[in-house]
Amino acid sequence: MAGISSLGIGSGVLTSDLVDQLVAAERAPTEKRLAQKTQQSEAMLSAYGKLRSAITELRLPMRQLSAADNLKAFSASSSNEDIGVSVDSTKASRGSYSIDVTSLATSQALASQTVFADKDSTSVGQGTLQLSVGDKVTNITVDSGNDSLQGLANAINEAGAGVSAGVIDTGSGYQLVLSADNTGSANAVSITATEQAGAEGLARFAFDTADPAANPAMKETIAASDAVMEINGIEVTRSTNSFENVIDGLSFDIKDVGTSTVKVSQDFGAVADRVQGFVDKYNALQSTIGSLAGFNADAGVGGLLNGDSTVRSLQNQLRQTLTGVVSGLENSNVRSLADVGITTDAETGALKFDRAEFETQLKNNPDDVTALFAEQGRTTDSQVEFVRSGTNTQPGKYDINVTQAATRGELIAGSAISGSVTIDGSNDELSLTVNGNTTVDLTLTQGTNISAQALVDDIQAQLNSNAALRASGESVQVGLDSNNKLTFTSGKYGSESNVSITSVEDGTAFGLSVATGTAGQDVAGTINGRTAQGDGQVLYLGSDSGPASGIQVRIFGDQTGSRGSINFVQGIGKSTVDLVNSFVGADGRLESRTNSLNRDLEKIQEDQVKLDQRIESYRERLVKQFSAADSLISQLNSTRDYVTQQLAALAPQNNRNNN
Repeated sequence: MAGISSLGIGSGVLTSDLVDQLVAAERAPTEKRLAQKTQQSEAMLSAYGKLRSAITELRLPMRQLSAADNLKAFSASSSNEDIGVSVDSTKASRGSYSIDVTSLATSQALASQTVFADKDSTSVGQGTLQLSVGDKVTNITVDSGNDSLQGLANAINEAGAGVSAGVIDTGSGYQLVLSADNTGSANAVSITATEQAGAEGLARFAFDTADPAANPAMKETIAASDAVMEINGIEVTRSTNSFENVIDGLSFDIKDVGTSTVKVSQDFGAVADRVQGFVDKYNALQSTIGSLAGFNADAGVGGLLNGDSTVRSLQNQLRQTLTGVVSGLENSNVRSLADVGITTDAETGALKFDRAEFETQLKNNPDDVTALFAEQGRTTDSQVEFVRSGTNTQPGKYDINVTQAATRGELIAGSAISGSVTIDGSNDELSLTVNGNTTVDLTLTQGTNISAQALVDDIQAQLNSNAALRASGESVQVGLDSNNKLTFTSGKYGSESNVSITSVEDGTAFGLSVATGTAGQDVAGTINGRTAQGDGQVLYLGSDSGPASGIQVRIFGDQTGSRGSINFVQGIGKSTVDLVNSFVGADGRLESRTNSLNRDLEKIQEDQVKLDQRIESYRERLVKQFSAADSLISQLNSTRDYVTQQLAALAPQNNRNNN
């Protein structure tokens, strides 16, 4: 019997189309359910994404308002456009200043008096030119390879000596011109020449800034000068035309000499703009929530997130944070947002901002308005300063007790200075190490009959101008104790503070020898009854120290015992930022809901794969069953045909027999 090569051949009924219809009927209910779940999960993810974006937008303006400095914006104006002024609101304060600029900073310029016939071939001489600019000394070698005016200019420019060189064609010959790269008298150029025997000529470029007449071969065409200005009659000098932080928070950019009146005033409008930014973002968030979770009574349809517990929780917590009285401000003139003109529309839930009322309150009650938004520590001791809070610091009042005041590291000379001293090449070098990591090399000014105070002044001046100290931000104060001994005191407080003498040529005359000073001490004490840690003058609690955890205060002075208390007010800025983070942070509620929905989508994809596998097995089973049935039907049909044929063959014979 022949096999079945295609479904339906044997039966004419059990065809491939019938298999497809049965498979489709089996797949449809599950596939529809998975598609609905996918669509719903993706819609929820999209909705949560929009909500996350709107919540995140609220964080930036509230983070700005949570910083006290942003509630104290200042602006500055100058009556003379050639005397520009910029302001740093974190340091500035209101004031008016009379400015008189009498001199601008200039760069020194020099020109050779000798006129050379050719810039490329005429010899200038060979040897070494030593260029001194400020503290920098550079040696320029002139040999047969660069023995020309242009060769010398190129060598100077390539040396990075702080001087730029050029060659000018005067029409009757060539001259070398030099200019200091930086302005100010400290950057004046001095040049000494060491000539090679038999190839003299470099002396024509020597120049002594201290005595220009001593080197007539070079002419000073522009003298180096500092910028000089008087601020309320006090003279201030800078090496450039920029005066940075000459007054706390103010910097000046000078373009010309002249006078100006500079006024610094608090910019209430700038602060109000920041608050308006918060109100706008909050209202945008409410609008987003309304579109996602609102209910249309007329249509009887709610938003996708209508009734969502995460949305309800967000709204409730925001309402509590923004409408309640800030803890710690219960007895203040400003206690809540309503007191500064920020109220809630009962119908829409949006905030309304009375800008004029806010600016009035900011002007009349600046500390309270600052505390309303930003964290603030109010201390009862004027020599205790709030530094910062920690992530776990709770609003409240905390007592402060100091058991050990902070001190600075100090070194005291081994013996006193008796009378005047003489400093020469045998005892003028001294090296210090400050706070364990900054090396300071000093060369004392030589002289005879130097008084102890003059020596102190000389050392202090050199320390104040020392590049290593300035770069590290460290400082050292020099003085004389009651026994006329030299003292070196670090400007830093705490256990890392110290001053050591690492080398001294011959300090017998002023009592100095290689020695290590006495290290400073960190402040010690308690905050809210908990033992605090000390770092210099800063007393602080760790992250697991009760409600005051993480709070930091700076203790000035040397008084021990009770130092009053600090009332920590968190402000709604920090509270709102923390609330936003609790929803959109890595472990936030929205992140949790999003992760859950993503897991649902992954599960749906797994179920889809399982469905495909089950349906494929179902199809294979149907095909096998249909093939078997088709084969059986084909066999029955063959049998039927055979029997029919046999009966038909017998029929004539039966008919003849009957006749």
